[in-house]
Amino acid sequence: MADKSFADALNEQISNEFAAHQQYIAAAVYYDAETLPRLAAFFYRQALEEREHAMMMIQYLLDVGEEVQIPDIKAQQTSFADGAAPVKMALEQEKRVSEEIFALFELAREVKDYRAEQFLTWFLKEQVEEVALMGDLLNVVERSSDNLLLTEDYIARENLGAESADPTAPPVAGEA
Repeated sequence: MADKSFADALNEQISNEFAAHQQYIAAAVYYDAETLPRLAAFFYRQALEEREHAMMMIQYLLDVGEEVQIPDIKAQQTSFADGAAPVKMALEQEKRVSEEIFALFELAREVKDYRAEQFLTWFLKEQVEEVALMGDLLNVVERSSDNLLLTEDYIARENLGAESADPTAPPVAGEA
């Protein structure tokens, strides 16, 4: 038997997603202060994506009649040692979120919550994409660490982070 319900675990993940949202805003603020507008915009978009993930989880809990808990917001790191540090932080964060999603999937299987398992399938795919995206960005940032304007060019050229809406994504709370 599981130590906690799936709803409790998903509420914890909602907190994690909102924390990721805040950390990505902090990274964007760092790049904005460094006059790197494309890196800033990339992280502002990533922040919105993390918020959207939390809102998807909220909508799921509402749809299945479970209680939703909205977490407190804690301060996030806004200063970094160098231009690569925020991306390193982001990659580690995405890897951690992947492990959290895997644990939720395992819990859903353990408690035989087939609705939850199906709901999480999209997040499994999403985390593969997010880890790959941050890994690629870190490679570029590290190679261009002496001139982050090259990273700015890469983001513009590749249109990084400007993906279109995924029709297979779960519904987002508050969106019609």
